Amino acid sequence: MRRKIWIFLFVLMLMLLAACSDNHSDETKEETEELAELKVDFALPESAEVDEEVELKAIVTYGDEKVKDADEMEFEYWKQGNEDDSTTVEAQNNEDGTYTAKVSFEEDAVYEIYAHTTARDLHTMPKKSIEVGNAIADEHDAHDEHGDHEHENADGLHMHFMEPEEVKTDEEVDLITHLQMDDEPIEKADVQYDISKKDESDNQETAEAEETKAGEYKATHTFSEAGSYTIQIHVEDDDGVKEQEEYKIEVK
Repeated sequence: MRRKIWIFLFVLMLMLLAACSDNHSDETKEETEELAELKVDFALPESAEVDEEVELKAIVTYGDEKVKDADEMEFEYWKQGNEDDSTTVEAQNNEDGTYTAKVSFEEDAVYEIYAHTTARDLHTMPKKSIEVGNAIADEHDAHDEHGDHEHENADGLHMHFMEPEEVKTDEEVDLITHLQMDDEPIEKADVQYDISKKDESDNQETAEAEETKAGEYKATHTFSEAGSYTIQIHVEDDDGVKEQEEYKIEVK
């Protein structure tokens, strides 16, 4: 009888040790995941000729791991100073942690490009620029004639509103904005969407956004009438960031 009790106690001790080991392993895994960071190494030539095919390439990593299954990887580009008229292309997943796309540019200009990446419940969007054709000479002439040309915000803030593709009345639509500071997501910010119909600014609706991923702020809204609307995005955080931008959308 005593021998059976000792065997029972020994087995119970092994089970407890195994449980403690599993808990420790889970805690270590969680700590490792918390420390891991989603990074995108965005490779882009400094210059290109008009209509020349250019390869855009992003190498995506999460800690020491190459991300071969990103939820989203696309490039968005526009002529400098004209972000409202941008073009988005989906990248090809090469299944080795690299994502590529080929594009060409139609005008002599500086083009700016985001590498939008979503993986491991995180979003990042590093931005680079490329000089196409005689962009340098054109910029120099503009500088001589008009003084300093427009620069990126001095504080390094990037605010990117994901404009809905099609908005219809009486259908719930997601309003999503990504915030970054020097290529790092801005977390725990207060983001608010002020929505008003054209020429009816006194009749304004407000939607408070929630942070769904690091640096991603989402609110939902239903438009009751068709027409042109203005969406003003207000951003504040505890580090002194205070910014607002305005966008136009059409509701059908």
